[in-house]
Amino acid sequence: MLEGIKIKKLKRINDERGSFTEIFRMDWKNLFNTDLPTQANFSVSYPNTIRAWHRHKRGQNDYFIVLRGALKIGIFDEKTKEINEIISTGQDLQIIRVPGNY
Repeated sequence: MLEGIKIKKLKRINDERGSFTEIFRMDWKNLFNTDLPTQANFSVSYPNTIRAWHRHKRGQNDYFIVLRGALKIGIFDEKTKEINEIISTGQDLQIIRVPGNY
């Protein structure tokens, strides 16, 4: 795994009303370190849709959470030419941290 990528399993609590999942807590220092969130986005993609590569030249760290369906994240290190692929699904809740240098 490329250095700095982190995955945190999330716990979904179900009851007769539905479910509840914590997706961000300031005390998750093993995941967020000193990162301070500046933006949160919610995105829906149609089935069989591929969203193209993108890169943050200012070093912004990204955090991904899949609530429903599946997502394949391709992470590329330009220096070593190493590629990591992470698959996440709404059935296995987790947060994936991708450092801004990839």
